[in-house]
Amino acid sequence: MSSTPTAAQKPAKEKTAITPTRAENFPEWYQEVIKAADLAENSLVRGCMVVKPYGYAIWENVQQILGQAIKDTGVQNAYFPLLIPVSLMSKEAEHIDGFAKECAVVTHHRLEKGPDGKLIPASPLTEPYIIRPTSETIIGETIKNWVQSYRDLPLKLNQWCSVMRWEMRPRIFLRTSEFLWQEGHDCFATAEEAREDAARMLEVYATFLEDTLAIHVVRGEKTADERFPGAVNTLTCEAMMQDGKAIQSCTSHDLGQTFSKGADIQFQGIDGQQHHAYTTSWGLSSRTIGGLIMAHGDDDGLVMPPRIAPYHVTIIPVFKDEAATAKIKSCCEKLAYQLKAKGIRVHTDLSDDRASNKMWSAIKKGIPLRIEIGANEADSGQATTTRRDLGRASKVTVSTDDLLNTIQATLDDIHDHMLQCSRDFTNAHIFEMSDVKKIREFFEQDQLGFVLMDSKLLETPEINAIRKDFAVTPRCMPFEYKGAKVLIGKSY
Repeated sequence: MSSTPTAAQKPAKEKTAITPTRAENFPEWYQEVIKAADLAENSLVRGCMVVKPYGYAIWENVQQILGQAIKDTGVQNAYFPLLIPVSLMSKEAEHIDGFAKECAVVTHHRLEKGPDGKLIPASPLTEPYIIRPTSETIIGETIKNWVQSYRDLPLKLNQWCSVMRWEMRPRIFLRTSEFLWQEGHDCFATAEEAREDAARMLEVYATFLEDTLAIHVVRGEKTADERFPGAVNTLTCEAMMQDGKAIQSCTSHDLGQTFSKGADIQFQGIDGQQHHAYTTSWGLSSRTIGGLIMAHGDDDGLVMPPRIAPYHVTIIPVFKDEAATAKIKSCCEKLAYQLKAKGIRVHTDLSDDRASNKMWSAIKKGIPLRIEIGANEADSGQATTTRRDLGRASKVTVSTDDLLNTIQATLDDIHDHMLQCSRDFTNAHIFEMSDVKKIREFFEQDQLGFVLMDSKLLETPEINAIRKDFAVTPRCMPFEYKGAKVLIGKSY
């Protein structure tokens, strides 16, 4: 008799809010999480996205928290033009070569009706403009007038804006033609100050990624062929997603005198002589939200680290008896007021939807803590809480006084748990290898994670073949190995 189980005997597949699951189709799961959490959608403009209110609330928190950390280093916010004359970009041949295929070009101004009545561009510009792919050139041309003496240095600037890089294979948050970011541009009198600044700003990012987004990152230096065009050195934070691919979470560039010479940023030094300045640039973009989704999400949707979450908690009133409705609402409103007084971001779901639907909405949006209040809780001064990171196993009923006294500790514990999970996953999927055949086998078998290998192997024909065959790239040379080792893997 066959021992193969019948359909009736087979265990039922666990129901999940998101289909397909991560294991079934990770890229499609990612898109479904975005849709279920109502974060963003594709725009009518090819390759661009519309960031919806809940998704933009995440970005606003990035601006607030990271923005303050940037200001704490002495950086000031400013704003520079969206359009850059082609002649300025042409001054930096190496730089523009790195972006040439991604540039969007404005060639006309004014519209007029054509013969068929449709609007067409009317007047060619005397000089075309490029929509900024990054702002080194326009900022350099501007600040050369601001920097005249060593007393004007250091000059440290940052802008929050969008940039455009024409993307052939767009994916919401990860790769869109237009995306949100901040870009910092600092100017110094010495090469040493510029090197120190690039390292300092990388650590600002690393701290933000780990202490706010709960994403463990590997800090390191980019290899020569992966550096920012025109940079002396590029530093990066690389994060591993749950499918084993990397996201370059940020970069910080020591630009040496490359751009100051191109823009002629000179200052009179203490010695009375003219010197070209040393510059840095550094940035983090909205693709970080994509990383947040892929680092923490599960088969029920988004899982939000508390410090970046639009809401720390959602309060869900459970109405079963009309007689208790007013009392339950009153308890919810009182608790929301008390939580907000403690600095907790609160969402109270007073919609007419069923309690189960409210619960699943909160789960899909990844709200860190759910608080349910029904008639029993209202009568006893209690609340039932469930942590998003731990799920049903964490469901517990406590007094509202205990909840208020422990809420911050609970949120901190959620953050610490999520960061530890990210750290453990990353460390468990970095494999040190020195045998080229084993490295090829690793990527042939599509194993999960990165390979850590001797940097000297990077330019060998065998490794070059592996890079080409499996779309593998050097992620970084981790700082702790001082250039002797390099991480390679697949990436977004």
